Amino acid sequence: MPSHKVLIVATSHAELGSSGHRTGVWLEELATPYYALLDGGADITLVSIRGGEIPFDPRSLPAEAGDGPGEEPAERQETPASVRRFIADAQALQVSRNSPALGSVNPAAFDAVFLPGGHGPMWDAATDDTLAQVIGAMFEGGKVVAAVCHGPAGLVRAQRADGRSIVEGRQVSAFTNTEEDAVGLTNVVPFLLEDRLKELGARFERGPDWQSFSVQDGNLITGQNPQSSEQVARHVLNALGRKLPVA
Repeated sequence: MPSHKVLIVATSHAELGSSGHRTGVWLEELATPYYALLDGGADITLVSIRGGEIPFDPRSLPAEAGDGPGEEPAERQETPASVRRFIADAQALQVSRNSPALGSVNPAAFDAVFLPGGHGPMWDAATDDTLAQVIGAMFEGGKVVAAVCHGPAGLVRAQRADGRSIVEGRQVSAFTNTEEDAVGLTNVVPFLLEDRLKELGARFERGPDWQSFSVQDGNLITGQNPQSSEQVARHVLNALGRKLPVA
């Protein structure tokens, strides 16, 4: 079976509002899908919205364990194997330190796009014109559009050809209001993602906090939180013709 081409678009935003803390991509949400897709036979291209070094939320790195804004409750923290693998992967690190800008690639060359989360996307993915155009065009072209946790912030400006939101009438999941409250960032993020998706007409679906949960509605695949990263990637592989268990 020929390799399918998957575009992963990471945030370039590193500041957690005016809190004085750093943010970026939550590394588990990049590393887990990266390797699930790669090991599943996909051809991966990693880019970021502005290009250059992709900021990793320091709290998603093993050396930064501890309680802080934007972090899961301490008892749930452990370093996923995918994060350890990514940190030890010289090629992956090299790309992440000098990533191409989204605007430098041709989205028509890809079969799927994947948006990892972390809080960074709430500022740049939610407002970037190029990303909105790429997501809208790929969605309308029947390509697979996938996102996890705060990654669905990159869907909020994407539109169908008739101007309607791509999430209107679709089952969608994302980081929930209760999870945002649990990490203490309800009043830091520019908007609550669950609320915004509902306002756009999405049929918002969720599972228990901090448990894997994802939904697929046609060519749109979304997951709730970091724990959902692998499940979303498996949905993507299946949508591209693989036959993998998802649960």
